[in-house]
Amino acid sequence: MSVDMNSQASDSNEEDFGVNSEEEDEDDGVDEEVDIPGYYEGVASDVEQQSADSFDPEEYQFTCLTYKESQRVLMEEVNNVAAALKVLPSVAKLILVHFYWQVSQILDRCKSNPSLLMSDALVQPPSSSSRLVTAPQSLQCGVCLQVVRRDYLLTLPCQHYFCTACWEQHCTVLVKDGTGVGISCMAQDCPLRMPEDFVLPLLQGEELKDKYRRYLFRDYIESHFRLQLCPGADCPIVIKVQEPRARRVQCSRCGEVFCFKCRQMYHAPTDCATIRKWLTKCADDSETANYISAHTKDCPKCNICIEKNGGCNHMQCSKCKHDFCWMCLGDWKSHGSEYYECSRYKENPDIVNQSQQAQAREALKKYLFYFERWENHNKSLQLEAQTYHRIQEKIQERVMNNLGTWIDWQYLHNAAKLLAKCRYTLQYTYPYAYYMESGQRKQLFEYQQAQLEAEIENLSWKVERADSYERGVVGGEGDLSASDRGDLENQMHIAEQRRRTLLKDFHDT
Repeated sequence: MSVDMNSQASDSNEEDFGVNSEEEDEDDGVDEEVDIPGYYEGVASDVEQQSADSFDPEEYQFTCLTYKESQRVLMEEVNNVAAALKVLPSVAKLILVHFYWQVSQILDRCKSNPSLLMSDALVQPPSSSSRLVTAPQSLQCGVCLQVVRRDYLLTLPCQHYFCTACWEQHCTVLVKDGTGVGISCMAQDCPLRMPEDFVLPLLQGEELKDKYRRYLFRDYIESHFRLQLCPGADCPIVIKVQEPRARRVQCSRCGEVFCFKCRQMYHAPTDCATIRKWLTKCADDSETANYISAHTKDCPKCNICIEKNGGCNHMQCSKCKHDFCWMCLGDWKSHGSEYYECSRYKENPDIVNQSQQAQAREALKKYLFYFERWENHNKSLQLEAQTYHRIQEKIQERVMNNLGTWIDWQYLHNAAKLLAKCRYTLQYTYPYAYYMESGQRKQLFEYQQAQLEAEIENLSWKVERADSYERGVVGGEGDLSASDRGDLENQMHIAEQRRRTLLKDFHDT
């Protein structure tokens, strides 16, 4: 992972946003990720070979900016657009937000049709509907219907006049609701945006004005195609990239690790839209899966799906007419009585749509196949976090007892980190496979997935074995031979190369 961090979070952020000046423990932010801090960092160099296969498909250049640094980046682009369009900086900001801060696109459109550009950005009305209105000495406010002097009326380029008091109330309510750039004209069906130099004088009190400035900054960053706010709690750091992609980035201040594109947990090789569908499906289908498991069973003779929603345990298959016990799936005749355990109830066999039930059953089996593996690797990550911390404690104990230096035991520390890194990637291959269409590409993916699974299990076993040696469980000496250590390091290299190969072939680069 190559990271360009030219700045750390500084007091400039704290001055503007009131962030607590006490530095947080860096490990606290990173430990949230299965309690293995930075398992993506410092491992690749231990397994990477100087050859063609050393290409890292996850390599991504990014910069962590403070509030003032990101303000300078924004203002440079604002000034360029304002000079090219001959508009105020506040208007240029609205135009940039509308076009996601793609300056080159804005300048190209400005050359062909600047009026259309301005109307598309909602900073002036369309030329076809523009009208020149001369306001009389007194006008009626369109909101409160009071007739006021011309001095107390304000309007945007759309020429919709309202009194100052109504404008103030309008802006105050929206800012308190968290609106920044989205404040628009009060006239019905008028979408014109209000520039910040129009809104700020209408807000009463510095506290409300500061809140508005924060909302503006948030909207500027969220609309910028090359910037993202760190999703960490109360973290003001902004991540800047050259090309927006679904790649792993890490905040230099709070240690938060996330996908740059969707600001959610990093999920390679699955893309943002797919992982969103998968997580939603897992949340929505959990109760459905529980219901189907509890209320449906396959006929023991013809294997069609049967649902039981009441009645006794005497079941008759609607397809083959086989009589069986719902509880044990045995032949009903073997119970010795036609009314065994159901003398108080009448028989109530369910008639089901066999084709639909079969399709639903197959869909459920497919979902459960991938979901169980997703969950198993998630649990394995938690267990390996415990192994990681156990190894950390053992290494620290050995160093304190002068049984080698930290460097002597670094290979075992790196092996545990790499194991978590590989398993993390493997976990996110299951949503990818679930939504893949059948074909040769899916066959290739599942082959590489199986290869990665096998090498991860081999690495897991060797890490556990090495940890047992370190704890004096195996062999009595409590130490690994040179060949054992070499075998472990070789397995690290194999597992990492399997992981990189899969990402190189299937992660969108």
